[in-house]
Amino acid sequence: MLDVPKLDRIDLRILAQLQRNGRTTNVDLADAVGLSPSPCLLRVKRLEKAGYITGYGARLMLDKLGGMQTVFTQVTLQDHRREDIMKFEAIIRDIDEVVECHLVSGGFDYLLKFVTRNVIHYQSLVEDVLGQNAHIEKYFSYIVMKSPFVKSHYPIDKLFCEQESP
Repeated sequence: MLDVPKLDRIDLRILAQLQRNGRTTNVDLADAVGLSPSPCLLRVKRLEKAGYITGYGARLMLDKLGGMQTVFTQVTLQDHRREDIMKFEAIIRDIDEVVECHLVSGGFDYLLKFVTRNVIHYQSLVEDVLGQNAHIEKYFSYIVMKSPFVKSHYPIDKLFCEQESP
């Protein structure tokens, strides 16, 4: 088991900076968080080893690649037996176009986010899922018309650094 370090304000600032720009140089990162480069690099390596940083990647402008459709789907299962839940999640996990899956409380069981070529592609995927006996009682689809903004980073400073405030 990994030794999970307790995070301090500098660690949180490192995480905040890296999620905004994972390609930043260690020198620039160190300057941004108020450290010299060597201790900053040691902290980054420690955060990676402890699993706080799970990878680095590029954010893509999918619209530039061609047409795409985002669809949010509410799913209610027929039953809430463990085996039904596990089967549903296994089926959904294998669909590359499902980019998010959330078990939620409230009026339905799951909220899914699909990214597809178009509505016909989405409907084909849903029909495939229904054909696999995924124990779905009902589903509702919400076609995204426009996304005024999509944030690709978490507000680390608001979530963890301001814990002294109510």
